[in-house]
This record gives sequence, C-alpha cells and structure tokens, in this order.
Amino acid sequence: MTKIRMTENRPAGPISTRVSPVTRRRFLAFSGVAAAGALAVGATRIHWTDLVAAAERTPLDPAAGVLVMVTLYGGNDGLNTVVPASDAVYSSARSGLAYRPDEVLDLGEGLGLNPGMTGLHKLWGSQELAVLRGVGYPKPDRSHFRSMAIWQTAAPTEAATTGWLGRWLDATTTDPLLAVSLDTLIPPMLAGATIAGASLPIGGIKLPRTALGRSLGLLGRSDPADGVWQARAATSIADLGAVQRTLEPAVRPPDQTPDPDEDENAQGASAGGQSELGRQLDLVASLIELGVPTRVYSVSLGGFDTHSDERGTQQRLLTELDRALSTFQARLATTDRGRQVVTTVYSEFGRRVTANASDGTDHGTAGPVFVLGRGVTGGFHGTEPSLTDLDDGDLRAGLDFRSVYASLLGSVLGAEPGPVLDGWEQRVDGLFA
Repeated sequence: MTKIRMTENRPAGPISTRVSPVTRRRFLAFSGVAAAGALAVGATRIHWTDLVAAAERTPLDPAAGVLVMVTLYGGNDGLNTVVPASDAVYSSARSGLAYRPDEVLDLGEGLGLNPGMTGLHKLWGSQELAVLRGVGYPKPDRSHFRSMAIWQTAAPTEAATTGWLGRWLDATTTDPLLAVSLDTLIPPMLAGATIAGASLPIGGIKLPRTALGRSLGLLGRSDPADGVWQARAATSIADLGAVQRTLEPAVRPPDQTPDPDEDENAQGASAGGQSELGRQLDLVASLIELGVPTRVYSVSLGGFDTHSDERGTQQRLLTELDRALSTFQARLATTDRGRQVVTTVYSEFGRRVTANASDGTDHGTAGPVFVLGRGVTGGFHGTEPSLTDLDDGDLRAGLDFRSVYASLLGSVLGAEPGPVLDGWEQRVDGLFA
C-alpha cells in the first residue's frame, strides 16, 4: 500500500493567530491514514441492533479490560491544564493568562488543576487519576494534521498507513465491533491494514416525533392474525422502539437536535447543557453495561486551538471535559464491567510557554496526558518539564507517548506492545499496579 505523507500548508513553527478552525473533518480529510487505511478496508458503519445482537451473542467478559480514548482536537494548553501556578517564570511568561496559586486545585509539588476540573480533582484525591507529565515525541511537529497523525499512528519518524489500534485489530480479530468510534468517520488510530474499527455516530438512532413516527410505533404492535413474516417485522419495529427508549437519553437530549454536518457541534465547541462529549460517554457506558464485546472506544472533544482569548475558552472546554469524565467514572464504578475500564485523554500537542499578543498561545510541543480508572496507579508520572530549559521556546518532552501506548496495550488490552508499536517495548513505570 502506498504511503501518503500528510502535510499542512504552513511552516512548522509559531503561526499567525488568523487560522481556520481545526476540526475532525479537516483532519480526517487530510490524513493519509484515513485515505489509505480506513477507507481502503471499507470501515463499517454500524447500527444499534448490531451491538445489541453482539452483546447477546458474545457478551463482554466482566474481567476484560476496556480502553476509552478521548482525543482533544486543536492542541490543548497543558500549562493551563496542569498549572505550575507557583512558578514565577510561568506567571511572567503568561501575564493575563496565568492562574494564581489560590485559583487552581492543588495537586502538590507546586502544581494545580485548572479551576474548571473539580471532578477530576476528586478522582485525584481517591487515587483514580494519573497525570503523565511532559508527554510528547522526538522532533515535534507543530502542524495539527501531522502531529495528530503521529499520535494516532504511533509513527513519529515517518508517515504510516495504519493506526496503532488498527494494527492491534489486525493482530487480534476480524470483527470491526472490537473497536468502535462514536464519530461520523473512523479516526486513523482505528485503521488497520486488513480491518478497521466500526463507526457508531452519536445520532444514529431516532424514530421521528411526528405522525410518521407514531404510525411506525403502531406497526410494532403484535396481532394474533399476523403471519410469520408480519410478526417478525412487527417485532423488529417494537425492538427498535425499545432500544430508542433505552438509549435515547445517552444519544441526544429530547430538546436538542444538532445538525450532524455542523462541525462546531460535532466538535463539542458548546459547553451549554449536556455536552457532545457527555453524550458520547453516556452511550459508551450504556454499551459497556449491555455487555457489548467492544474493547476499545474512541470519543472526542474539539475547540482547543486557542490562539486568542484562551483563558475563558479553555476553562469552559475543560469544565465540559471534567463534567463528562467525572460523570462517566461515577457510573462505571457501579458495575463489574465498568470497573475494568481505563480512560485516556490526550491532545496532539501542548502550547508555547509564552503567551502571544492576542491573549492566547500558539502551537507547542509536550503536554500532560490523563489516565483514569480503578486499575490505574494515581498520582504523577514522569518529570515536570522545565520552564527555563526550553527547546526554541517550547517544553522538552520527557516521556515518549509510545510508552503510554505500550502500557495501555499490555495492561488493558493484554497485548504485547512490540509488534504493534514497531518494536517499542518501554512502558510507563508503575502506571498500573
């Protein structure tokens, strides 16, 4: 298969604040992985009935690990997420963007969580949140598309045509239901050479709230006079209604019907009401509780390309992230299957140390990764990057993201990391008990 190198029409350095918004659609459209991987192998778009049937046919082992990958598109500012608020260099470099020590949620070692992350702060206190500091890769690229492709393929030195979890699928199964994306398109990380994960769009089930919808409901009623095929059709319609009633709260609030083609809604740019990420994670929790045999879920939140007016925008998005994750974790804690779930939160890069002239920050390099779950060793992992020993104004990565993936493959999915990660075996010490 021909390798397609992904590029972006701008220099790999600090860029102008006048940039078009980065969306999943743009990333997927430009990604060589999406073109050569997921589309080439015919990625599967599934329906609720496929998952319900799979849960009945081959239910998830309550002891099996489940991995949920949360992608923050746009490049989340790590320094205003895990905040070195007591560091004078941070305060000086950021001026109006910097948080004071009394504004952040204390984590120790002079660091604090963004004030919008109260739920994750509670999980930190109960040792269910691991903060991996200074995560990145060698020779960082400040292009959104190239950097995200590197994270999703785990190939930092050359273009790749398969995603890291796609290669895990290639070695594990022929069933696309083993990995499910709640996006409208398959993210490159789930694209293998011979198989890709399945796509389950968040608005995938909906009987119309009209006369037509009511008529369809009536067709689902049984009648003793029905023939065999009529009875089967009625049962199918009734089952569809039952699935909708069960899952609709997780799929979409009754008073909100966003356009699935609207990038801003698809990216979770609005934090009003129940968030897009919250709906995605509600649905993931429902599927896990049903016993769907999926081992990997991909969800996402966008809007983190904060070149201007960053402080308010990012805190709103982090509050949305926090609410969705903490609600998800609380629900998972109530079932055996839920307690086997590990959730990982990452972004394609952090931001530069020094603020720009528009009350924002430009594309940077290393940043924090969050790993949540009952099996995780909570606390700090990795060394906090120096704010004075910089690489051309950027943080130096101290922890290679492939070590994070190796730990997830080995401890959550029960796979040897080397064959998936091109020989990379090193893991994050002590991340899992």
